[in-house]
Amino acid sequence: MKKRYIAIIILILSIAVFGIYYVNDYYHADSEALKYLNASGNVSVSKVSNTLFVDGPGNDTALIFYPGAKVEYSSYLPLMNDLASKGIDSYIVEMPLNLAFLGTNSADDIIKNSNYSHYLLAGHSLGGVAASQYCKDHNVDGLVLLASYSTEKIDIPVLSIYGSEDKVFNLDSYNKSKAYYKNFTEFIIQGGNHGQFGNYGIQKGDGNASINATVQQNETANEIVTFINMLKKQSEMKN
Repeated sequence: MKKRYIAIIILILSIAVFGIYYVNDYYHADSEALKYLNASGNVSVSKVSNTLFVDGPGNDTALIFYPGAKVEYSSYLPLMNDLASKGIDSYIVEMPLNLAFLGTNSADDIIKNSNYSHYLLAGHSLGGVAASQYCKDHNVDGLVLLASYSTEKIDIPVLSIYGSEDKVFNLDSYNKSKAYYKNFTEFIIQGGNHGQFGNYGIQKGDGNASINATVQQNETANEIVTFINMLKKQSEMKN
């Protein structure tokens, strides 16, 4: 019996050590991203519950962003700051254990406690998969996927953006997923890679980008704004 108890204790300790290692093994936001926490100008950043609210001059549309797996949510501040400066406010969700699948319905409280005319979900990598699952069962205006794809049928308009040098993204699965979309727009950032949608250093297995993160994020923000303006125009035409 004594040997059995010792074996159980060793197992519990092993699980605990693995858990601590797993929880703390994630990509951290770099110093460039963290600068935006104290930025001044026409965009402000504030902590609202479990999100970073990036508030720019716009007041009509909000984008709710789900980070990539095991990526610190503040890593996406430069991209969302660029987007907010162009009139699209954003909420970057801090996911439990940095895993969006543990917070798929995080957008619920944001939508309930804010007052925008239009809401879009967005996500990077596995965060985009979680965002697409939310969109399947909820009424939002559109979905933005950054180096990501849906595993479910999506009826709302979808914008897909990925970098030409992305070596993390599974293109075979992505191309198969296109059958799930009714309204699909694709944009490939020439020279971009997987990790430069955020600022968290080099992602393991990623390709070498021939453009820097600022250029990749600026192109991304411009495409998102174009996509949203197109959705608004289509909505006005229907009304």
